[in-house]
Amino acid sequence: MSADWNIQLAASFIWLGKAFLITLVCLVPVLWLASRFTRWGRQFRQLAWPYLRPGRGWKPLLTIALMLLLALFSVRMSVLFSFWYNGFYSALQDLNIGTFWFLLGVFSVLATIHVALALLTYYIGQAFEIRWRSWLNDWLTQDWLAGDAYYRTQFLDVVVDNPDQRIERDIAAFVNGSRTLFFGAVSALVSLVEFTEILWGLSGPLTIAGVDIPRAMILIVYLYVIIATLIAFKLGHPLIRLNFMNEKLSANFRYALMRLREYAENVAFYQGGAVENRTLWSRFSALIANLWALVFRTLKFDGFNLAVTQAAVVFPFIVQAPRFFSGAIKLGDVIQTSQAFGQVQDSLSFFRTSYDAFAQYRATLDRLTGFLDANTQARALPAIAIETRANTLDVAGLRVQRPDGKVLLDGLTFAMQPGQTLLIKGPSGSGKTTLLRALAGLWPHAEGQVRRPTGTQALFLSQRPYLPLGSLRDALAYPATASAADDSRINTVLHQVSLGHLSARLDDVTDWSRILSIGEQQRLAFARVLFNRPQLAFLDEATSATDEGLEHALYSLLRTELPDCMLVSIGHRSTLDAFHAVCLQLDGQGAWHLNPS
Repeated sequence: MSADWNIQLAASFIWLGKAFLITLVCLVPVLWLASRFTRWGRQFRQLAWPYLRPGRGWKPLLTIALMLLLALFSVRMSVLFSFWYNGFYSALQDLNIGTFWFLLGVFSVLATIHVALALLTYYIGQAFEIRWRSWLNDWLTQDWLAGDAYYRTQFLDVVVDNPDQRIERDIAAFVNGSRTLFFGAVSALVSLVEFTEILWGLSGPLTIAGVDIPRAMILIVYLYVIIATLIAFKLGHPLIRLNFMNEKLSANFRYALMRLREYAENVAFYQGGAVENRTLWSRFSALIANLWALVFRTLKFDGFNLAVTQAAVVFPFIVQAPRFFSGAIKLGDVIQTSQAFGQVQDSLSFFRTSYDAFAQYRATLDRLTGFLDANTQARALPAIAIETRANTLDVAGLRVQRPDGKVLLDGLTFAMQPGQTLLIKGPSGSGKTTLLRALAGLWPHAEGQVRRPTGTQALFLSQRPYLPLGSLRDALAYPATASAADDSRINTVLHQVSLGHLSARLDDVTDWSRILSIGEQQRLAFARVLFNRPQLAFLDEATSATDEGLEHALYSLLRTELPDCMLVSIGHRSTLDAFHAVCLQLDGQGAWHLNPS
């Protein structure tokens, strides 16, 4: 008995090497063909290849090779346990106490190896997922931010929903699904080969209606599982669409909740709780309806799978019972037959029982590749190419349209030099803010030439300033960065815009847009201009929440502290005329006029 197990262990190492090489040789062409000729394969390559390509480094591929080796080792351990059960139950039947205690010693060794293998596999797998997820998160976030895709996707014909969820949740689902499904499939296929060989040796003939069927066990398990798999695929196909909609509707409901929190004060002033409740309930109802459809479809799918799995438990005992009772085989052979049958059945059923996981994985692939494609399409939208030119704003032949093609501004041409100021006026809807978007290179329905300072040398102040999450110091310096060494200058500008009471809170990290009033946020935006000292500043009704006296003080401050800064303002108050030398009047029909202010 000891010699037999030494042979088994030696054979395991030889088998492991051969299986590893054969698996690699088979997998590489299969994956290559799938990545070229199947939709999901192309989607997987689009997401995975940038991380896995050898040119970026061999560590990910070597880690995959190690995980593959561990997966094959795990299959081999299952084979060894199968032989152990055969010997153990045969020893019990023969009342062989020496073999009984020897096999218990073998079990302790196999169990120790099995536990160590499981822990090592878990650690390496999790480390691989964390590194891959971190890289993917960085890549997709940068892709979303590149070329202002995060903003420009709103102009696409089909707008991508919930990019935040696609980055946060779908990346994690993709990485985990890729690893578990891939190695699950590999393990299933290798187990299928190994336990089919064992079952072949244990299987005997079966007589049905006077016809002898050789190796009946093999025929039964393959026919049974193949037919069950085809039925399961038919039942599970709708799960792909239902899982996709579940992710989308969940994100839509969560976004509505976040938006209510963001605009809580506005809703409270309007007493709009009932309206918001109807909106939330509408989105939640759509989510629940889809969940019920998912539940009923899963009941059909899982119910069928469970029935198929339970029915398969008794097959090996029924088939082997005549041979056992006739003394042709031992109890250990029956037990090993049952285990081998179960392993073959589980391996063949992997794609059937995992269909729900594959459905979710397909939905994840669709969402992530759709996200990347939308970013690419957004960057491909037309936009004015901004030419960097220091201390100059030079606009030539600028044409601005609405998305429906209506011309808002046609042939606009003007130039500004350091210290010059321009006030843009016009009726509501005439395209004043849209003009600023075009000058920023954000509006896709515009053409012409724009030369101006770029980067932090050109700041755009909107009516509702943007305050990033972080400390007050970060919010004031945005988009530049500031350190404690800049506190003296920060304190100075805070006092200049009448926000000196915030000087002691520079290190407070919070959502400042919920703490400061709109008027205070607008004053902080002016402090941002004073801190960054740009060559050009665009102000889109940047003082609408301040009184005329404070507005006068803020504009006076800019003209005193930044005399060479070019100012382009949008506003309706006549009090702004005194701070601007030229007025650009728009009529919203394409015509424009430049007049002294």
